[in-house]
Amino acid sequence: MSIHANDLAPPPGARRARKRLGRGNSAGGGTYAGKGLKGQKSRSGGGVRPGFEGGQTPLVRRMPALRGFNNRWRVPFQPVNTGTLEARFEDGAEVTPEALRAAGVLRHLREPVKILARGDLSHALRVRAHGFSGAARARIEAAGGAAVLIDREGAEIAPAEASAGDGER
Repeated sequence: MSIHANDLAPPPGARRARKRLGRGNSAGGGTYAGKGLKGQKSRSGGGVRPGFEGGQTPLVRRMPALRGFNNRWRVPFQPVNTGTLEARFEDGAEVTPEALRAAGVLRHLREPVKILARGDLSHALRVRAHGFSGAARARIEAAGGAAVLIDREGAEIAPAEASAGDGER
């Protein structure tokens, strides 16, 4: 003997008909029909809206107003200033995120690196980073160096690709 879907049924007594309220006392749900005596909650369509606290200032209004939002796609950069490059690297050096980590400028390589223009730069450096401010790029190039944009994996981004996107990073 095999069991099929049409043979399945709940055990006897497992399914109980709902109580039909307001159909007279003999039906078992008459008079107040389980609603108690009078009051807003006993009326047709009665009750208070969600969050109503009987006239007390509701919780949602007692909380301080939170303004703004957090951008889910924000990419946090590790800032490195041109003055730091001046102090830590010799003339003609190749500056990469790995070199910055080895020099003790960066604590980790999990986040991309952006070069900013605080401090002077007098010697030529070839700087490879994930982003440059406009002023930092100008200072590096004015000192005879090169500012090379790289992606998260470390591959160079061509200048045309870099400018076609959202501008300076």
